[in-house]
Amino acid sequence: MTDETIPVRLSHLLTHCAVGAIVRGPKHLVTVQDTRSWYPKGRIPADREIQYVEQIRGALGIQQKLCLPPVARTADDGEIEGFWIPAVRFPTWMRCPTCGLLHNRPWRDAQAGETLWCRRRAEGECRQELEQAPWVLVHEAGYMTDAPWHAIAHEQTRSQQPPCRPDWNEPYLRLVEREGQRLIQCTRCQATNELPLRAWFPSNAWQQPWIPEPPPGGSDDEQAWFLGVNDVRVHSAWTSAALVIPPESRIRKSTVVARLYSSSAKQHSLRRAKNRLARKREVRTLAQEWRCADTDIESALQEIDKGYPLYGQTFTDADLWQSEYQALLEPIPDLSDDEDFVTEHRTPAWRALADEVSGDAHRLVQAVSHLVEVRHLKAIMVMRGFQRIDNERTLLPDIDGSTGWLPALALHGEGVFFTLDEALLAQWERQDALQSRAEILSRRFHTGPKRRFAHTVDVAPRFLLLHTLAHLLIRHVETEAGYPAAALQERIYCAAAPNPMAGILIYVAVPDEVGSLGGLASLAEPRRFLRCLLAVFETAAWCSLDPVCAEHEGHGPDLLNRAACHACALLPEPSCLYHNILLDRTFVKRDEQAGIRSLLDYARES
Repeated sequence: MTDETIPVRLSHLLTHCAVGAIVRGPKHLVTVQDTRSWYPKGRIPADREIQYVEQIRGALGIQQKLCLPPVARTADDGEIEGFWIPAVRFPTWMRCPTCGLLHNRPWRDAQAGETLWCRRRAEGECRQELEQAPWVLVHEAGYMTDAPWHAIAHEQTRSQQPPCRPDWNEPYLRLVEREGQRLIQCTRCQATNELPLRAWFPSNAWQQPWIPEPPPGGSDDEQAWFLGVNDVRVHSAWTSAALVIPPESRIRKSTVVARLYSSSAKQHSLRRAKNRLARKREVRTLAQEWRCADTDIESALQEIDKGYPLYGQTFTDADLWQSEYQALLEPIPDLSDDEDFVTEHRTPAWRALADEVSGDAHRLVQAVSHLVEVRHLKAIMVMRGFQRIDNERTLLPDIDGSTGWLPALALHGEGVFFTLDEALLAQWERQDALQSRAEILSRRFHTGPKRRFAHTVDVAPRFLLLHTLAHLLIRHVETEAGYPAAALQERIYCAAAPNPMAGILIYVAVPDEVGSLGGLASLAEPRRFLRCLLAVFETAAWCSLDPVCAEHEGHGPDLLNRAACHACALLPEPSCLYHNILLDRTFVKRDEQAGIRSLLDYARES
């Protein structure tokens, strides 16, 4: 470990998708290195590969293996045991908060853990610790480097003779604010310049803070962006999440075929036997180790050769969402609590409420066609890559695609799932006023920058209703079930004919096999869920910022939200699959002035 490379001790949920991001380390800002350096010489321990996710890999079009990020702990003597995720200290320039002097890598000559001070401290003028300069240079192709402070300061004096040459060992540049302007000054030649919005990416700059080579093919074709380290354009992770569903969720991990399938080393030992006698010896040794019959080993190997566990089935992205939807809708026979996908259908008890309630409560029971308690689920979240600026180019977690694996997390939790009645929904979404309102957002969405979502989104009344309803429900569940909104996540199952879907799954999942404590799944108790949904529809009718919120013509990124704001419908970023856009309470509530009826208006009165 060098003086500039430190282990990242952050949560799995952050580190697995933070490759290339600037994050807060124990004491400094750091950038997480790519996955090539996560394990020594690229060797991944056998227990880090996630098994039984072939259906997910196929549906997401992923050829690489899915592996858990490394886990390390600090021993009593302070040494780090196990593998750790390396990061480099970045930005490498530090600034004195008192005088503004910039220092380049001041930790080079310091002892480990030593406090870094301004060079002028000896003069008694600067008594504050140095802070990392909060600006970096980011190229649209995905490169990132330190701000070229010397070049910026001398932008207007480059032709002077003799030129003022850079010196990385002495602090001579000063970053100050004057009359609302951020200025970079050279204390040697007095050159001064304002911080620009864009600058040329230096041809000799590192392509990434941890990759000491210039960008391949050069980078001067376009100017780079001068951004603050907290700017959302510095880093955007591309992740995909999917549920483990039957048949893979039902696999008994203790069976011989499951154990053999999970051990590529043991499969290799059996297959590389040179003759029948050697093969028989390998089989017998493994049978003794697992305390089973020789024939069990042979049968297990035959099943794997046939394509266990999916036996040649293929899946697409659309299949993934349809398969999850059907798995949530259909009761699973002979369920065991130790399976990875355990549901309890509450629909019969939900429908029975229709004889006990009236008014909007009765209409709501008709509007919800299925109610399912998801007692246990397993979600796989995969980091596919990352981007910088609003650009379509995606960098891989290992940069060059050489490792053959992607970082992923196996998350365990629970949830509640419900669907809307298809007949009522079909009547509701045919309203002309509704279609016209949705068309406005659809046009803005398709003419704006391309956005990468978990799946293809049809910006139509159905999706806008489901998405906004999911957000309103999560905000209500935050108080009802005691979970912070940032811990809850949505999955919107939305499709038109010929295979219509109209479902919402609200779930919580954590990187712990124990999962959560049942507080969210218990919301599927029919009476309790009815109270929640009634409260949600009542909340949709009014926002504390109305009438401004309700009458807004468009706000948020590319004006892709209308009647939705931080006071009523927006969520913390981790909770939303769609970047907190395409939200509009008008699709949930009634708007008599616009001639829009609520979904509940199409249900029969008691």
